[in-house]
Amino acid sequence: MLTLFFIICMFAVMGKITVLALKGAWGLTKILFTLIFLPVILIGMVFKGFFIIAIPALIIIGLISLTADAS
Repeated sequence: MLTLFFIICMFAVMGKITVLALKGAWGLTKILFTLIFLPVILIGMVFKGFFIIAIPALIIIGLISLTADAS
């Protein structure tokens, strides 16, 4: 009976730790994409000659970032 209780508690703790890790990884992924990958992609598009796509994308992303809340 004690072993069963231990196994149930272990799965509960591991589940909470897994959810916390996924939330942290998602936050880190959002930060990496917005601060590193997005500017690099836009600069690369400008250097390759895709001004027609890069400028509207930059404007749309800027408007979304201005109107989006911080949460």
